[in-house]
Amino acid sequence: MACSRLPLPSRLHAIVALTLVILASLLPGGQAAAETLRPVRVSEHAWYVLGDAGMASAANKGFNSNAGFVVTRDSVIVIDALGTPPLGDALLAAIRQVSSKPVKRVILTHYHADHFYGLAAFKAAGAEVWAHEGGKEYFGSGEAAARLAQRQKDLFPWVDENTRLIQADRWLTGDTRFEEGGLHFRITILGPAHAPEDLVVTVEEDGVVFCGDILFAGRIPFVGNADSKRWLAAIDTLVGLKPKVLVTGHGNHSTNAAADLKLTRDYLLYLREQMGKAVEEMVPFEEAYARTDWSRFSKVPAFEAANRINAYGSYLTLERESLAR
Repeated sequence: MACSRLPLPSRLHAIVALTLVILASLLPGGQAAAETLRPVRVSEHAWYVLGDAGMASAANKGFNSNAGFVVTRDSVIVIDALGTPPLGDALLAAIRQVSSKPVKRVILTHYHADHFYGLAAFKAAGAEVWAHEGGKEYFGSGEAAARLAQRQKDLFPWVDENTRLIQADRWLTGDTRFEEGGLHFRITILGPAHAPEDLVVTVEEDGVVFCGDILFAGRIPFVGNADSKRWLAAIDTLVGLKPKVLVTGHGNHSTNAAADLKLTRDYLLYLREQMGKAVEEMVPFEEAYARTDWSRFSKVPAFEAANRINAYGSYLTLERESLAR
């Protein structure tokens, strides 16, 4: 065998990779299969599926985000499509547990990989994709291709060489309202905040708001190089909507938006306070990170995976803000 000439770590890596390829090829259509998703009902018409609390990984099959759907008199409106093609298939199957009505539209809260890689199943079912036009930059800048390469490596076989990235059929330029099957929907643009193209979807009759990653419930948010100042303003806007139910991008849904937005708000404020102080005092990032007391957040899920990236991104953001004054 050719791999027998490789060093032991390389041989083991090759054997694991080959095993995953073989397992994937044995599944229907040669694709990796995702687990059955359980729809959670939050109102008369609205449902969602709940992802894991941690970061996306091969172990959780990329299932770390939420997606929702609304069953109207005539059709189904979907909000976000999860983070792998098999999860998109599983989400469509979960919707079919509830309704056989056609899926008319998928509205993306933002173009981050864990929220839209499952779109292919819905396009195949005839759905139209809507997103805010800020997402165009994601595809034009090279970021989409770079993230796909990373996901193909880290989430194989759930994301592989056959995974295709799907752009919106309709790019929204501002707040939008529409009626579908007797229900009234309101799309409110809140980006740039967590992402350049953040939007939230309100189902007016039910008082349900799908807020994407404006709120991470029960885990450390992914901040990266987000506009944390505008993100904090978006949180205030979200509280002002006074939803009966808030369906988050990550974590359990909320029936008390003001209270449950506290963790995300407090964490963003702390990042800005600590990294802002370091920038003002011209303290290098490594020293600033080491001297910061993170104990308040260190036991929250996803801290180890996200906090250092968040702190560095915030440091750079606050540097830019200081130069723009």
